[in-house]
Amino acid sequence: MHPTGKVTVFTGSHSHGQGHETTFAQVVASRFGIPFEDVDIVHGDTSKILFGMGTYGSRSIAVGGTAIVKAMDKVVNKGKKIAAHLLEAAESDIEFKEGFFQVAGTDKKKAFAEIALTAYVPHNYPHDKLEPGLNENAFYDPTNFTFPAGSYICEVEVDPETGQVKIEKWVAVDDFGKIINPMIVEGQVHGGLAQGIGQALTEGCKYDKATGQLLTGTMLDYSLPRADEMPSFVVGTKETPCTHNPLGVKGCGEAGAIGAPAALMNAITDALGIKDMPMPASPQNVWSALKTKKAA
Repeated sequence: MHPTGKVTVFTGSHSHGQGHETTFAQVVASRFGIPFEDVDIVHGDTSKILFGMGTYGSRSIAVGGTAIVKAMDKVVNKGKKIAAHLLEAAESDIEFKEGFFQVAGTDKKKAFAEIALTAYVPHNYPHDKLEPGLNENAFYDPTNFTFPAGSYICEVEVDPETGQVKIEKWVAVDDFGKIINPMIVEGQVHGGLAQGIGQALTEGCKYDKATGQLLTGTMLDYSLPRADEMPSFVVGTKETPCTHNPLGVKGCGEAGAIGAPAALMNAITDALGIKDMPMPASPQNVWSALKTKKAA
């Protein structure tokens, strides 16, 4: 907490493209009632952050975000004590909302930045009760998992002569609890779907049977999905709040990658009229599956 009322958040939940700098800042700005631009997110600096467990398991907002909320709650609670002193009121009468500490039922109030300045320039401060400053730390170890749910529908066409699979339509609907930033969530779903489709259609590690040598060790050999192989996704979300974290959020980062292979492989096996087939459903593998079926 800075004397100006601006905020720097040091988080152990590291970002590698999920948009933490935006989402975490939105959470802080909303809770403190301050401009989004007044929040700075710092991650990955081990000289400043006490501890972190990264961002695996779609835990960023549910775990890392909750730790931030708990630290903010400590700031607000201390801010109420400072405000009660400045406003000559009982601490129990102080409310904090929309960026102001206010005496309930009156127009007496102090802005968030005023409280922050008082904490660091304590000319009028309850020294006998509170240590100056307004920095707070919080850890959060989740007591339970979040359970996002979704339904994916995939329509494919298969060319029986070549084994080529073409995705005609894709609809994905997920329940991620409370959505902090819809655009970021939709982007993560799109990325997950692309990853899952790549896993189902093209990606696979191949080894020499005699020597065990990896044959797909470079991007010249390992087939990643291309933009022209992706359909236009129809994506939707529902919001059933999670009941055991204060934000009501659920994980979203891996949903697309989990649901996409199953939906796509089910569509392919339905089209071929077979029970199952191993991934990846490359043209050669699909063509071979059709030939095996005809021979049977």
